[in-house]
Amino acid sequence: MRPSFLIAVRFLTRLPMPDPGSVSDPDLGRCAVFFPLVGLLIGLMIWGLMVGGLSILSAQVGVPDPGSASGGHSPPYAGGGHGPPYGVAAALVLVAWVGLTGGLHLDGLADTADAWIGGLGDRSRTLEIMQNPGSGPFGVTALVLVLLCKWTALSALMTAGATASLIWIPALARAQLLVLFLTTPAARPHGMGAAVRTYLPRTTAWSWLVVTLVASGLCLGTEWLGLLVTAGVLFLLLRRSMMVRLGGFSGDTAGALVELSETLMLAAAVFFSGSA
Repeated sequence: MRPSFLIAVRFLTRLPMPDPGSVSDPDLGRCAVFFPLVGLLIGLMIWGLMVGGLSILSAQVGVPDPGSASGGHSPPYAGGGHGPPYGVAAALVLVAWVGLTGGLHLDGLADTADAWIGGLGDRSRTLEIMQNPGSGPFGVTALVLVLLCKWTALSALMTAGATASLIWIPALARAQLLVLFLTTPAARPHGMGAAVRTYLPRTTAWSWLVVTLVASGLCLGTEWLGLLVTAGVLFLLLRRSMMVRLGGFSGDTAGALVELSETLMLAAAVFFSGSA
């Protein structure tokens, strides 16, 4: 269990972890069951940064709960102006989030956007574009829009002081990867996705998936259902698109699923926090 967890952390993050040694195809399959747990670790770290930022801003404006006693008007803060600079704090949190993951899933999103539009519906052309290490205009546009949406949502959540969902959003997004691996064939017969799907311990993966859903439900309460429905609808739409275009998933489309899931769940969290 320990080597598989280390492989999962090293694969999904840039955290300094001990080197588990050479990684075989069976190791890739076994480590995938820990993806939701790694997502929870990411969520806890990002949540800690956000709470720390909120504490600093609250001390700056002199109120313990930002916006709660302002009567609808942002109080002046020590740096001047009419409200705390939540946008700046949210940008720093987002930079830390991207740095923590190394932009792994953002790369998949960019490649998928380029391939889906540039591939013109042709499977071989789509796969060829995905293998290109460069990013075209469609990929860059997708990255800008997703990061902009994330920054806006983080700023809104900080303004509302509603940060609990941030702990679980990365975990739920990576739990979607388990669902993808369990229900969808790999687009390439000899790629990393095929290795993960072949050697994934299915019973253990289903168990981790159930544990993630139950734990997040107990912690989030009624908000959990909204996040789950949002992620579920996106999953069904993207999976259908993958099957139509490629006949299965690839590593890039899996990364796109994570990024889009996080973005839409952050937007849903803003809606349920009442700060939309």
